Amino acid sequence: MVAGKKPMTKAQIVSHIAQECGIQKKDAVAALEGLVALAISQTKKVGVFVLPGIGKLVLSQRKARMGRNPATGEPIKIPAKKVVKMRIAKACKDSILPKK
Repeated sequence: MVAGKKPMTKAQIVSHIAQECGIQKKDAVAALEGLVALAISQTKKVGVFVLPGIGKLVLSQRKARMGRNPATGEPIKIPAKKVVKMRIAKACKDSILPKK
């Protein structure tokens, strides 16, 4: 995050969507909440949800592995688990980060 700047709140995002699309705020809230619900349900069911131009939510399985307790240095077994990752689309990344 850039120092001194804060990310937009949900209310600010809703206001921006409503203004850009020329719709009421309650309709923008419904659209945003519907998109979030769809992303969650599809990621649970299919394992991936693509938001064109932004990226994709991916459900992946981490394998069990051996780790170390940082305080004692003692080896510990870390169990397998499912995690959700966000993979950013190349077009989005290239728009945000300037080319070298």
